[in-house]
Amino acid sequence: MIPYKLGKVKGTLALCYNKKKEIDLHESRYDEIRNAEILLAKGKPIKNGLEIIFDKKRRIIENKIEEAEEFDGYSCIFSTQSLSKEEIIRIYFDKDIVEKAFQCLKGIIQLRPIRHWLYNRVTAHTMICYLSYALLSLLNQYLTKLNMSPEKALQHLDSMYKVYMKDTKKNFKISRIVTLNKIQKDILRAIDKKLLKPKL
Repeated sequence: MIPYKLGKVKGTLALCYNKKKEIDLHESRYDEIRNAEILLAKGKPIKNGLEIIFDKKRRIIENKIEEAEEFDGYSCIFSTQSLSKEEIIRIYFDKDIVEKAFQCLKGIIQLRPIRHWLYNRVTAHTMICYLSYALLSLLNQYLTKLNMSPEKALQHLDSMYKVYMKDTKKNFKISRIVTLNKIQKDILRAIDKKLLKPKL
């Protein structure tokens, strides 16, 4: 952490390194490069910014990739507040709560890795992220009394399930959420007590 001035604004600059982020960026970049190779072989245009990776004969320029990878995984955090290293790191990683919960959602609904280029797919992914953020924000409010994070709550609710029963002869149906432990019940009560009641 060092004192830093951004324009006329004084603050503190912190440099952070995230190994997982570096790996993710590497994987994403190499996927894009492989896709660009296929497109070039077919005489089609490639993603903007990738053209510097290839020479005139459409061969990969290795040192260009090394240059692009130089700062992968590094982030600069600028703060105008007087915060400790621990506070800055906590605030920085709190922003990842949506991504972490979204990873849980990806596990549940089995979405593939997000590397989209088509407009409709990018729009759909953005909408899912937005809805995830909205739901997490709402869940965070409900969980205030339990002193539990939304991510932790989602992990606890992972084994919960819902049962549907139907009697076709009497035209009767009922559904009920089945909880396996007290923590799951406490989470549902915090959200809405009606969730624990059978629905006719």
